[in-house]
Amino acid sequence: MERHDHEHGTTRTTPLSPGRAPAEPGHPEHPELARRAPAHDAEPARPGAARPHEGHEGHDRHAGHSVAMFRTRFWVCLVLTLPIVALGHMLASALGREPPSFPGAQLVPPLLGTAVFAYGGWPFLQGAGRELRARLPGMMALITLAITVAFVFSAAVTLGYPGMPLWEELATLVTVMLLGHWIEMRSIAQAQGAVKELAKLLPRTAVRLADGKEEEVALERLRDGDLVLVRPGASVPADGTVRSGESALDEAMLTGESRPVAKRPGDAVVAGTVNGSGSLRVEVTGTGERTALARIMSLVDRAQASRSRAQAIADRAAFALTIVAVVAAIATAIGWGLAGAAGEFVVERVVTVLVIACPHALGLAIPLVIAISTTVAARAGLLVRDRRGLEEARRIQEVVFDKTGTLTLGQHRVVAVRVAEGLSEEDAIRIAAAVERDSEHPIARAVVRTAEERGVAVPAAAAFAAIPGHGVRATVDGHEWQVGGPNLLRRAGASTPRELEVFAGEAAARGQAVVYLVQGREARAALAVADAVRPEARAAVADLHAAGIRVAMLTGDARAVAEAVARDVGIDRVYAEVVPEKKAETIAALKRGGRRVAMVGDGVNDAPALVTADVGIAMGAGTDVAVEAGDVVLVRSDPRAVSRIVALSRASYRKMVQNLWWATGYNVVAIPLAAGVLASRGLVLGPAVGAVLMSASTVVVALNAQLLRRARV
Repeated sequence: MERHDHEHGTTRTTPLSPGRAPAEPGHPEHPELARRAPAHDAEPARPGAARPHEGHEGHDRHAGHSVAMFRTRFWVCLVLTLPIVALGHMLASALGREPPSFPGAQLVPPLLGTAVFAYGGWPFLQGAGRELRARLPGMMALITLAITVAFVFSAAVTLGYPGMPLWEELATLVTVMLLGHWIEMRSIAQAQGAVKELAKLLPRTAVRLADGKEEEVALERLRDGDLVLVRPGASVPADGTVRSGESALDEAMLTGESRPVAKRPGDAVVAGTVNGSGSLRVEVTGTGERTALARIMSLVDRAQASRSRAQAIADRAAFALTIVAVVAAIATAIGWGLAGAAGEFVVERVVTVLVIACPHALGLAIPLVIAISTTVAARAGLLVRDRRGLEEARRIQEVVFDKTGTLTLGQHRVVAVRVAEGLSEEDAIRIAAAVERDSEHPIARAVVRTAEERGVAVPAAAAFAAIPGHGVRATVDGHEWQVGGPNLLRRAGASTPRELEVFAGEAAARGQAVVYLVQGREARAALAVADAVRPEARAAVADLHAAGIRVAMLTGDARAVAEAVARDVGIDRVYAEVVPEKKAETIAALKRGGRRVAMVGDGVNDAPALVTADVGIAMGAGTDVAVEAGDVVLVRSDPRAVSRIVALSRASYRKMVQNLWWATGYNVVAIPLAAGVLASRGLVLGPAVGAVLMSASTVVVALNAQLLRRARV
């Protein structure tokens, strides 16, 4: 067969294949996953809490805290607070009755109040210490200042200082704050929990086959090259390649694709995916930290911890709010002191100002959106390596696609067929595939794959023979057929109908190879073979156009080939015949022209361009280098996901802005009320009410962030 040289794309690997940078160590569920899963106990840093890589290692207001810890302390403090409230003045005043009286009743509030302060207030005292050591006072410092002022004043009154103690205000304040932090940490844990749950997809053991015997072994004992049995309904224990058996696997956890994916010998399988009704024997190619599952967990964890511009703005706002709260508290104390107010009233006002101004909602506004958006993206098969990339995607004006392996499959297929009279297109593919089936030539493989994908039943062929330099021949259905290029036509002296000549000329102009199906001395069909356009490419370009984004193609392929693909999928602009080292320069030139550019690619030669672009998007089935260079990885290698990245970025940004406005705007009204500006009209907020309002603002922010789960991605 005549040789046809075309661009075949870069070397490929399976999605998120082994061999990547190692993930982080230590997973409690599966030690063989040597990486750090996001714990339910942890949460991203908050205002006033720098991240380790920013020079304040370990400075996190909830470092060492857990959801369970806040839950336990809340219930204990609630039980201790009820007697204090029952013996205090607030409930009695509301009911119009005197507080209960019995011997030693006056000692109950101080004793229980001190216990609440020491036990319930300890997490806040710890957090304040970390903030002050880092010289970044924030929410924990404000809470600590408020409860310490209330405790010291109440203790002084109990010991003889004139005034009314604030034990019930102190106890209810601490209890409400514990409840608020419990709710907050649960929200963060739920947002991150979906990623941690990935670890549970792995079985704890695997069935290894050795010397014809089955042996059940722990996952950490598996090694590359081992053969494992995956029974129906079981989870795949490690990344590998199917050696025998056929089945369909549920890969939803990896790609977001709900339909099972058929697997045959030679196909790659991924750890954690669930086998269907068939039985598979799989050769292990990656275990532990080298599995795609570990890689996904590491990428999502890294993204949730990565810094965003919006988070930096929230941190600055929270720091400013802390200063404003302290100044407002001092001004409140001076103002009411000069007005001759009672000591307990002044302390109440100061404590309420400090509590109500706590940047609690600000602390939750951005990290919760980050956690939810990253998890939503992962479930949709979009792995965010760098939060800034996802954040920047909303501003993209132009998306530049690589061609081979990105808009095309990187594998040749029959892309067009023209037949002579008396032969159907399906018959032409059926006969050509039968003749080519025993050939190893790339174009022969393309014809056979096309027949398989179209569901064409390929008959058996007899008397197969290669014709060196010209093509192949075989007998199909009792007739001899030949398949080859122009050299075959000349050798056979075959005539070519006019319609086939025109078709071949048009295909050649598009840079496509043409092979002929010849019977006797007549060409009966012509098949154009080329790198097939991905079925999703047209929809991907249309979706980006609908979002107001211009689309370009950047390729090293010939201009005729590139322009043919561009016309097919509707691309606006083509940069063709660009050598690999010039791809990054092309992206840089677009950026210098004032465009915000995203680059989508999958090859080693795309990596510099991915890094140069404002947002680098790597196809998950591409090379390791390209995936490592991208800000976002498309696990399914579906170009339609690019528009989904933009949509998620825009939705996340809207939620961040809404949360920031609510968290800061609420304080404009709340702080003056807490200071008592309407006290003359009988409107006075107590510390406990202030804590409830502050917690309510946090709940509003959390609920608003949760709505992001409804984003269509």
